[in-house]
Amino acid sequence: MSDIKQQGFTLIELIMVIVILGILAAIALPKFLDLSTEASAAAVKGVAGSIASASAVNYAGKKAGSAAAQTLNQANVCDAGILGGLLEGGLPTGYTISGTGDCSAATTTSVECTLTEPDNSETAAIRVICAQ
Repeated sequence: MSDIKQQGFTLIELIMVIVILGILAAIALPKFLDLSTEASAAAVKGVAGSIASASAVNYAGKKAGSAAAQTLNQANVCDAGILGGLLEGGLPTGYTISGTGDCSAATTTSVECTLTEPDNSETAAIRVICAQ
């Protein structure tokens, strides 16, 4: 008799692995298919955060006497031309800013504006610090 040992997987073992992978794919696939909505929401929140951060840096520059800082004391500061100018490269294409934030009063320290993405499905709030 020879002592030949066969190595490998049986057909049943291979089928069980394929079944387990199929079950895992069926559970995980729907979670990955709906990431576009979450990505869109994250993108608009990222742009809103960068505008809020830029307004805070602008405010600090204004208080420090920097000539490069913009004065934000308009009656309606929630404008793409005004707030987009705070960002390096401007406001991304298609995004809009709305609201009635009034920075013209001496007692107003900050206002809230709304940022909307290009396809109008996601919005985010922007806290803008007035720089008078």
